Amino acid sequence: MNNPRFTFAICPTLATLLLSGCMVGPKYHTPPAVAQAPPATYKESPTQFQDTDGWKVAQPQDAMLHGKWWEIYNDSELNALEERLNIDNQNIKQFFANFMEARTLIAQARAQLYPTVTVGPSYQRAKTSANLGTSSVANPGRQSSVGSLPATVSWEPDLWGRVRNTIREEQYNAQLSAADLENERLTEQASLATFFFEIRGQDALQAILNDTVEADKKALELTQAQYDTGVGDRISVVEAQNTLQNVQAQATNLGVARAQYEHAIAMLVGANASDFSIPVKPVSVSPPPIPIGLPSALLERRPDIAASERNMAAANAEIGIATAAYYPDLTLSASGGFESSTFKHLFDWPSRFWSIGPTVSETVFDAGLRRATVRQFVEVYNADVASYRQTVLTGFQQVEDALSSVRILSQQLIQQQQAVTSAEEFVTLETARYQTGIDPYVDVVTAQTTLLTDRQAVATLRVQEMTSSVQLIEALGGGWDRSQLPTPAQVSEKLTKAETTVQR
Repeated sequence: MNNPRFTFAICPTLATLLLSGCMVGPKYHTPPAVAQAPPATYKESPTQFQDTDGWKVAQPQDAMLHGKWWEIYNDSELNALEERLNIDNQNIKQFFANFMEARTLIAQARAQLYPTVTVGPSYQRAKTSANLGTSSVANPGRQSSVGSLPATVSWEPDLWGRVRNTIREEQYNAQLSAADLENERLTEQASLATFFFEIRGQDALQAILNDTVEADKKALELTQAQYDTGVGDRISVVEAQNTLQNVQAQATNLGVARAQYEHAIAMLVGANASDFSIPVKPVSVSPPPIPIGLPSALLERRPDIAASERNMAAANAEIGIATAAYYPDLTLSASGGFESSTFKHLFDWPSRFWSIGPTVSETVFDAGLRRATVRQFVEVYNADVASYRQTVLTGFQQVEDALSSVRILSQQLIQQQQAVTSAEEFVTLETARYQTGIDPYVDVVTAQTTLLTDRQAVATLRVQEMTSSVQLIEALGGGWDRSQLPTPAQVSEKLTKAETTVQR
């Protein structure tokens, strides 16, 4: 005989079991990123070198960039272009749409936690054949009508955490997509800054060549005048003409690279290259002091490292999903409705029908399929661990590369500027010797070529120094840090109408 008290006590327990269930599979713990703890400071930091002239890092050394990192260069044109990029860059928009898609997959996975309700109203009118002989059909040759309004409820409780692991996997994937979005945004921002300083570098080279053209024109006038008065010789005139023509050709060629960089920036900011231009302005500044922070903070600053770590978490959830296949599935289903041969009696109480019952299914033999599937996802996770650690190592390499580049280029730039000073004196002395008839004009050409080469080297080094500083900021993660990564709860929020509207 059933005990009512026992029944009332067991029902809540059973309901709790069905709703919560167990979570099979390994728990996720972030594995160590590197075999050894990061050092206290970067090896290539200028602070590690004694008596180093040139570029310096910001103080305190453990500071970090935040937000709009490009504003550190204090250039209003660059600031305006970066703002346009953040709004109109099509690659960023594509990654944002991918992030929105990843969030919808969370809702799809969560829907599996709840029952499925379906309705299937139908109506059928039929006539049986009257010439069926000894057929068992009742009333042969008669017409009949059947109207049905059924409803079915089916629910598979998440007893072993398959659905919950799926939700977690999609949440981690959405976080991964958010990190990918920030990584793409940083890449586009750094590309824009690099192209911007390349244009400024081309403008600096153009200014140098323009000055050289004017100086060579005066030199040609001098040699021509000396030739006309019989003091000079024809070969000096030809040499001066050739020097001027070569510089003019170089000045013309600079337009190719500048135009291509300008077109690249137009693409980045979502503008038509035919309607876009950047004013001419030679670069004349050095990189500002950049806060590089501590090596131990790099793991929290780079979005690609965050994306790689979230990829591991998603792979770990997949192991749990595969492990759940070892356990039986329970399906609770119920159906009912109304059925009648006439519509006026469809909703009468005697027209009702119903059925209810659970179904338990368990695979008893699959020739090792489940075991192989679990092992597959274990190896996927192991591969993701290796990829994560490689991403971390690559991050440290890129920071050290950029630090050494900026530091060494800043020292080389100082030395090259000294070479320009010497070359200017060389031109002055050699011109005087030519004018007094001591040396041939070919020596003046040599001095002029040396000066031009040294001035071009200074302009090129200055651009390399600026672009290397951009690469350093990118390697450090820009102004991003892991606290900006949305939480699982945030990526699970319902999308707004604006986020789900078809773009026109």
